[in-house]
Amino acid sequence: MYTVTTKDYLTIDDFDVENRTVLVRVDINTPMDPYGNILDDMRISSHVPTLKDLEDSRVVLLAHQSRAGKSDFTTMQPHARRMSHYLGRHVTYVDDIFGTHARSVISSMENGDVVLLENVRFYSEEILSRPSSEHMETHMVRRLAPHADIFLNDAFAVSHRSHLSLTGFTEVLPSGAGRVMEKEITSLDMGIQGGGSPCIFVLGGAKVDDSLRVAENVLTNGAADKVLVTGVVATIMLAASGVEIGKANMDFIGSQGYLGLITEAKSVLEKFDEKILLPTDVALNNRGTREDVQLDELKNTDLAINDIGLETIVVYSHEIGEAKTVVLNGPAGVSELNGFELGTSEIIKAATAAEYSIAGGGHISAEVRNMGFENKFSHISTGGGACIDYLAGDTLPGIEALKRSAKRYRSNM
Repeated sequence: MYTVTTKDYLTIDDFDVENRTVLVRVDINTPMDPYGNILDDMRISSHVPTLKDLEDSRVVLLAHQSRAGKSDFTTMQPHARRMSHYLGRHVTYVDDIFGTHARSVISSMENGDVVLLENVRFYSEEILSRPSSEHMETHMVRRLAPHADIFLNDAFAVSHRSHLSLTGFTEVLPSGAGRVMEKEITSLDMGIQGGGSPCIFVLGGAKVDDSLRVAENVLTNGAADKVLVTGVVATIMLAASGVEIGKANMDFIGSQGYLGLITEAKSVLEKFDEKILLPTDVALNNRGTREDVQLDELKNTDLAINDIGLETIVVYSHEIGEAKTVVLNGPAGVSELNGFELGTSEIIKAATAAEYSIAGGGHISAEVRNMGFENKFSHISTGGGACIDYLAGDTLPGIEALKRSAKRYRSNM
């Protein structure tokens, strides 16, 4: 059914998918308005290459939308309609996950058919974080697996979670990566392993603990030549370096539970001082007006830092412009506010000149798309948390499950 590749996981290319029933976990979790209309279908369209390669198969899609308690925790029917539009063929929505109705539909499928089962998070066991060996014993796996020949995980964005639909089927079915997953792994590996030197990582946003882990990982293993910090990451790094950042900014750090990270940031700075660039000026929010100030002016102000300053933008843009590989993760400031999007937009523009450029999911990827620069980046990640975990060197349960499956099935050849 499959051939051996040099990767430590299998892909679509390793399987004979023609006339097979292929169970595919996709991530088409999308922003929706209160009326159930899809607002951004980027994740839906991202799976088209995978589904195009399965045109001669019977394709059963597993997916989720939001989570219990949220206003957009709803059915997959709108997603089936939108996916039909992108594929140019009908995608059948089934309002069941693994019950009699779902299994009956799967059994009657013909080659070329695509069905999208109901929101897997309607089933409470889906979100339990458990080992694959326990997930494989659930009703979902026991009921659906006998109706499938192959399992593909194409949901990179949630593969940092050990959820049932991501790891349970890998224990009982030949399993591999879909095109989205394969592209994410290959592209992010280029960033981690250095697609070309100099390699610059630009870390911003508000997920400071994650960014510190990424900085330490890529500087320790030599993947990055320099790390430029922006956003709340930079604010904490500045405080760790001894800059008096002002009461408003210290209060904000405290409100986010980040005070303890100042010590951690100081440790990272001490280890990699020459390789980490900090802002030399910042932009304060003075009642909605941008006010660029030098660092020594912060101690006398009670205004919040909302962006990197103009001088820093120039320095960072030059550093990025000299790089061959650039990885962006997180915005440089409060980019949704008029006047404070400047740092983010200028860094994105500078990154487009690199030979290899990655936008690391979440907010920064959205900004790249908003600017219409999708085609100017080598890779735009579909995953926020999964992407930053991968860059930080963490193992992702969904990917590890695929690797274990590959070992198991290769040994049985």
